[in-house]
Amino acid sequence: MASGGVKRALIFLGPPGAGKGTQAMQVARVQGVPHLSTGDMFRDHVGRGSELGLRAKPIMERGELVPDEIVLGMVEERVARPDCANGFVLDGFPRTIPQAQGLDALLGRRGFGKALVLHIAVEYEKLLRRLTGRRTCATCGEIYNIYARAPKVEGKCDKDGGELTQRKDDREEVIRERIAAYDRQTKPLIEYYRAQSGLVDIDGAADADAVTREVLVTLARL
Repeated sequence: MASGGVKRALIFLGPPGAGKGTQAMQVARVQGVPHLSTGDMFRDHVGRGSELGLRAKPIMERGELVPDEIVLGMVEERVARPDCANGFVLDGFPRTIPQAQGLDALLGRRGFGKALVLHIAVEYEKLLRRLTGRRTCATCGEIYNIYARAPKVEGKCDKDGGELTQRKDDREEVIRERIAAYDRQTKPLIEYYRAQSGLVDIDGAADADAVTREVLVTLARL
């Protein structure tokens, strides 16, 4: 990527709670390349009223999945911009094999070659503890974990004494369904990219800073 002069796309894969979004942002910042989120792309196109945005807006408003051709169109438009010339980090895309195949073709057309895929691997039970243990201060937004980074006073923020709350999507029954959906839809991508020899496993069990260091060391070797 930018630090090594290598023009390439970097993809992070991993289950909910693995920290792939955090790692994607950190690595993009350190490498000096854009961090691309499909959510940001949707908002940009809808806000600008582009052709793709106009096609996507009613679908999104109905709560339906935006077709792959529209998403891939948005991704291609974004990576064609000058700031992506030295590479970029994709966050939350692709999610399915057809999306990955479409992305492969897109990258080929744009001269990026094969993507480098980092799989942030975390054991199932650790994911559950990481997500179900998460608590957020209702006042300042500070995040705690009752298992790994507990507040000094149960249920109270160390900074301002605000009440700590649990997000609805951090409840165990919701998390189990999110992980099951990941296993059904996105986990097959791991073997898809592994078969292309473009996937590297990263141990995501450590704290975020340690994982970032491992990712950067890995990238420096490749």
